[in-house]
Amino acid sequence: MKRIFIFLLTLFSLQVHMTAQQQDIEPTGTENIAYKWGKMALDATASDTEKFKPRPTITSRYLGLIFTTIFDAWSRYDQNAIPVYLKNVERRPLAEHSLSNKEIAISYAAFGALKEYYYSDTDMFRKFMIDLGLDPDNESLDPSTAEGIGNLAARATIEARKYDGSNQYGEVSGSNGKPYFDYTNYSPVNTADESTDINRWQPKYFSDGKGGQFAPGCLTPYWQKVTPITLTSADQFRPGPPPMVGSEQLKLEVKEVVDLQANLTDEDKALVEFMRDGPQSVQQAGHWLKFAQDVSRRDNHTLDDDVKMYFLTEITAMDAFIASWDSKMFYDFARPYALVHEYYKDKTIKAWGGPGKGIVEMKGQEWRPYSPDVFLCPPFPSYTSGHSTISGGCAEVLRLFTGDDNFGVSVELVPGTLTELNAKYYGKPVTITFPTFTEAANMAGISRVMGGYHIQADNIAGLQLGRDVAHQAWKFYNKHLGN
Repeated sequence: MKRIFIFLLTLFSLQVHMTAQQQDIEPTGTENIAYKWGKMALDATASDTEKFKPRPTITSRYLGLIFTTIFDAWSRYDQNAIPVYLKNVERRPLAEHSLSNKEIAISYAAFGALKEYYYSDTDMFRKFMIDLGLDPDNESLDPSTAEGIGNLAARATIEARKYDGSNQYGEVSGSNGKPYFDYTNYSPVNTADESTDINRWQPKYFSDGKGGQFAPGCLTPYWQKVTPITLTSADQFRPGPPPMVGSEQLKLEVKEVVDLQANLTDEDKALVEFMRDGPQSVQQAGHWLKFAQDVSRRDNHTLDDDVKMYFLTEITAMDAFIASWDSKMFYDFARPYALVHEYYKDKTIKAWGGPGKGIVEMKGQEWRPYSPDVFLCPPFPSYTSGHSTISGGCAEVLRLFTGDDNFGVSVELVPGTLTELNAKYYGKPVTITFPTFTEAANMAGISRVMGGYHIQADNIAGLQLGRDVAHQAWKFYNKHLGN
């Protein structure tokens, strides 16, 4: 009987110990709070796109600052990390470096930053805070509490970036209170109706979806003036000039665009559409945040892992946009839409005829990108490709962060669904695989050439520019980890 009692007591003790261990297991992947705030930021970005139309420069800044805020709050519960904007808040004692404190601090930081940058979805963020068991009305600034540190981190970022050149509040002289007003007064050399310099960017007419048309102006033509987070200046890695009209290189690259589009496979179309993004678009910075979340699920990331990875990825995307816009506005270079019309005017070519028309014969001046009428071509200069720059940068920092280029993500898509109006022209489902981070960036870049938005020079220079930004961001990141 005594032996049985000892056995049962030992078994009970073992069960208690195992239960305690299970309670101590930290949530990973989709269950960690940092991942959940990442998903919330993506939902807010998609909502922003629906409300305000695509504005990738602006949303890249939002995401960069949101995840910097989260990092700063988290840093006070890490032994070595150094915040970016949070000042005069001491690191908490080691005994307070608990998962609970980190979750509370980063939640209040995220909530504060999201309310500022995606203000129209504040109710969604409040509900999420309540779902987490947190009080969205707690505005404590007590630096000895996790709530206070989170609120202080949000306040510090917002204050530090108020006058960073983005003109978020429309307070730059001449803006008349209009947020994101172009205070540089950029005016394109060419109009939508007439081109006087083929080397320069020309606006193009879009359908307004109601039977009319309009020519959108240049998106944030002053973005190169926004203060970067990791770069010393927007032009730190500015590439050399693109090929000009009259050069053999440009002639060949324009021909490449025409040939690629005329021979798009279903896999090509799916890749073009996937990288172009469609309804519920999160833009390029968000696209790479999605890829980072793929990594989190794959590698069972903890809160610490995700806080660091999202911070690194999104400050890279933000600065890559600033660097790309420096090049775009400095060179003010033409897009294939205009270049093909110039090179192939009155020549018969094979090209995509528009939604529901397939590949047809047409005159060169009728050529168009593989894109719907309501968004025919990005409304800003071409060189360098923003997709290539952001993808090159984010892919490189994810490679550096994970210590391995392996990615291994696949997506299944139906070609044509985001471009064609007639299901008759949809392709059969295809699976696109991104074996490595580097290849994912290369695929993003070439998709822009295949779709007719860029020539190869835009892509190649963009990928390199992004990788240059990435290595600068990697140094900045390691400095703020206290390495």
